[in-house]
Amino acid sequence: MLIALSFDELQALAETSLSLKSQIELDKLLMKNSENQLSNEESETLDKLLAQVDQLNILKTRARYTLNELPEKPNK
Repeated sequence: MLIALSFDELQALAETSLSLKSQIELDKLLMKNSENQLSNEESETLDKLLAQVDQLNILKTRARYTLNELPEKPNK
């Protein structure tokens, strides 16, 4: 569980995504990779972006889990 975060902070984290710039770059690199046209530098960048996506997904999952485990949800 993620502790010391407010309900609103957990909700924001659970809905977080890559920046538009990073998403566009990721899409471009994935397309080039599927065509076996990546340079070594592009391959490294793709690996870094994919690692960021993995870490972001872990954080989002932990935030959702924490939200589900909260004893009381605030009234909105």
